[in-house]
Amino acid sequence: MALSNITATYFLFIILLISTRAFASDSCASNSKGNSDLSVIHIYGKCSPFNPPKPSSSWINTVINMASKDPQRLSYLSSLVVSKKPTIVPIAPGQHLFNIGNFVVRVKMGTPGQQMYMVLDTSNDAAWVPCSGCVGCSSNTLFAPTTSSTYGSVACSVPECTQVRGSLSCPTTGSGSGSSACFFNQSYGGDSSFYATLSRDSLGLANDVIPNYAFGCISSVSGNSIPPQGLLGLGRGSMSLMSQSRSMYSGVFSYCLPSFKSYYFSGSLKLGPVGQPKNIKTTPLLKNPRRPSLYYVNLTSVSVGKVQVPIALEHLCFDPNTGAGTVIDSGTVITRFVQPAYEAIRDEFRKQVKGPFRSLGAFDTCFTSPNEAGAPAITLHFEGMDLKLPMENTLIHSSATPLACLAIAAAPNNVNSVLNVIANLQQQNLRIMFDTANSRVGIAREVCN
Repeated sequence: MALSNITATYFLFIILLISTRAFASDSCASNSKGNSDLSVIHIYGKCSPFNPPKPSSSWINTVINMASKDPQRLSYLSSLVVSKKPTIVPIAPGQHLFNIGNFVVRVKMGTPGQQMYMVLDTSNDAAWVPCSGCVGCSSNTLFAPTTSSTYGSVACSVPECTQVRGSLSCPTTGSGSGSSACFFNQSYGGDSSFYATLSRDSLGLANDVIPNYAFGCISSVSGNSIPPQGLLGLGRGSMSLMSQSRSMYSGVFSYCLPSFKSYYFSGSLKLGPVGQPKNIKTTPLLKNPRRPSLYYVNLTSVSVGKVQVPIALEHLCFDPNTGAGTVIDSGTVITRFVQPAYEAIRDEFRKQVKGPFRSLGAFDTCFTSPNEAGAPAITLHFEGMDLKLPMENTLIHSSATPLACLAIAAAPNNVNSVLNVIANLQQQNLRIMFDTANSRVGIAREVCN
């Protein structure tokens, strides 16, 4: 028995030795010294384990023959590409719907979807809608959470509860402090506020549905500035549409705002990189930790006609410490500059237009309409991009008198007045593209009346 084992061991050793020597002398063996490298061998190579028939003709004919299957391969690869159509949400002026100066988008909230007309706001993050039983809400159209199969409130222990802006109402002690619903109070428009429950539900935008979208379900309102059917925040914060849908839209959106005079949903909000303008000039987006939701840009100068207006850089420069600089905002109606910058622009405009001038509401440079033929164009010079405002975005006309007014004004003269705001009247019939992933904003002409 022992002899048999010795004999078996001897023959096994001989086989291993022969195999090792053969492997060492085999030029097709891998020369890799590591454990993670694999040899790649062409099917017609001499080391191919498939023993294919040797090419009967020249190599070029062999390659041509092998490439004959390429068209089918390309068709297969093309079939793997997901066909993605642009997500386009209609936009209309809020003037005719709610008598407000903002723009609204048509969305659906809940399951099944309940149609709401929400104000588009690039300087706010959170979304909120008036809910059933709301006290002080001005709209008869209220979101009914009890009829939505996907609605749920957000608990105080969930991170979003601490991310929402405003004062929170969560118990700090007790067994139910983490599981109780997250309530918050938020101000809006300077003279209004609302009380809401932080909630989740499906948000429908065109043909897309964003599940578990966090928003405020409003239960009471104080003041007259709260948008009647809610607000959709497109800011840069963690609660905004771009943050909550980053996997769907890659942080890219654009809009074209129609004229205030338009009665239709002719404007559009495009979500995601698909369908965005290819040839569009851009300027960098700047980040301000003091005002993280705002879209800051570097406005370097302003021209009136062919004259570059002498404006001290301190009135245009971005300063993250004070919040000074220039932002693009969809919620402000007319573009406003800090007082010294505005006065310099206005004075140069008056030099080039025949007066006399008078004031009308917020506008202090109004003149008779026949004189507008000589009105100069205003150009905003940004880093890497110039925006020459069309005349329809420069002048506004009175319907009661034959007056045309310069459609910009001075910012309120107070201690917080450090912002220049490019507002929605100056953005109408332009495609404004925000690429938050690459920190840039682009502007191109597009008529969407």
